[in-house]
Amino acid sequence: MLIDLIQLRTFVVVAEEQHLTRAAERLFMSQSAASAHVRAVEDRLGTQLFVRTNRSLELTRAGELVAQKARELLNQEALFKSFVRELRGQIEGRLVLGTSSAPGTRVGEMLTSFRAKHPLVNVDIMARPSSSARQGLASGEIDVAVMLCVPTDRAFTYHKLTTVNYRVAAPAAWRDQVVAAGWTELAAFPWLTPTSSSAYSAMIAQMFADKGLTLNSVMCFDNSSVGFSALKAGAGLMIVREDEALQGEQDGYLAISPLARAQADLCIAYQTARKNDPLIKAFVDAAATIWPIEPTEGGDLGDVQAPKA
Repeated sequence: MLIDLIQLRTFVVVAEEQHLTRAAERLFMSQSAASAHVRAVEDRLGTQLFVRTNRSLELTRAGELVAQKARELLNQEALFKSFVRELRGQIEGRLVLGTSSAPGTRVGEMLTSFRAKHPLVNVDIMARPSSSARQGLASGEIDVAVMLCVPTDRAFTYHKLTTVNYRVAAPAAWRDQVVAAGWTELAAFPWLTPTSSSAYSAMIAQMFADKGLTLNSVMCFDNSSVGFSALKAGAGLMIVREDEALQGEQDGYLAISPLARAQADLCIAYQTARKNDPLIKAFVDAAATIWPIEPTEGGDLGDVQAPKA
């Protein structure tokens, strides 16, 4: 029995998103095409993989088992391609890069350096929050990610690029209350919060959950740009990059809490099993022309120098 790996990858993404539209957007395909891929996998296996509800798709028990095996298979496919490139010393083909939409990543500069040295490699860029980027790395959907991270997963190798500072920002109209607020009062404001398992959620835990406080979340987002737009419109408080917060304060549309601060590391990440893949090594080498970085093993994070001017 043969199963199309492209269709199988679509099934895995739908299983992760539990929503056909979001999965189709993530895969840059139409909803009807994504639905057809899922049906094809179900037909090939002769079993129902999802229970369809009005708002979501829930995996059946068979679907859970198939999703687990499918991830393993897709990961093995990525590792096999990596092995072939390593065997041939070949740097050509396609690199899939997952990256956040946050400014300051210098992804454009890294890719310019990479393409200048390796013109035979086509690059696909996928905008991903950190949680989705980790899923993509694990399944082989993404080759390399540039993301905010807490380097704890030993299946991945991390290269720290820089540390990013964050502040709690609010609409300017709330300036007096926010500046005077303590931790309890700050948590009680309306908040714009990230989806779980993201670097932003880890920063919120660092600030508030460790103090036994729960935020008054009125809106959730999975893309920081969307959250920032809601912040500017006056919808609530949000953790934002310090440079963005200071610029917003200077321009008169944001206020900043003097109390709350957080930090996150911006990293390159990839599967440790692929660390000798010429494609991966070539991208890291290109990144090292932009960010002075030190390679480290999975789960460990080494110190780096400040980027040169």
